[in-house]
Amino acid sequence: MTDDLVAALRPLLTAEASAEAHACGAEPGDLEQAVWLRLLERLDSHGPPVDPPGWLRRAVRSEARRSRRTTRLERPYENEPADESADDPEHLALAAARRRALREAVRRLPGRCPRLVEALLSPNDPTYREIAGELGISQGSLGPERSRCLGCLRRLLTPEVAARGARG
Repeated sequence: MTDDLVAALRPLLTAEASAEAHACGAEPGDLEQAVWLRLLERLDSHGPPVDPPGWLRRAVRSEARRSRRTTRLERPYENEPADESADDPEHLALAAARRRALREAVRRLPGRCPRLVEALLSPNDPTYREIAGELGISQGSLGPERSRCLGCLRRLLTPEVAARGARG
């Protein structure tokens, strides 16, 4: 049953994910992977959807919206706040403590997350293809796995960030 459902939905999912990916700034493979995961979770808890193609279209659009929200909320730092005056001993000590806290949190991550995040933090700046090859996973599942790992890391670091002081 599951194999037939997957085989029947694969072409539709590929088309839907390709159509939505550009507008939300995600990779089509990342959207596909997220929707397959949703389908597996649904099969475990509720069984197959009544209208599989309709469910799949809604799931792709939902994942695309989630991806847009995530992209809109996450902003990379242009530089480390403590690196502004790199020769100041206090700032150097704070930056080192921040890096230590990050590395300790990365080591506490579950599963293969520590290896994935270490690869992402590598000064060699490996490509997704290189990281996927090193970890022995498909390149398409790297994005969703990265998101899960970064979510775990964010939860681990929340007390660390909150303890620094009042914001605003």
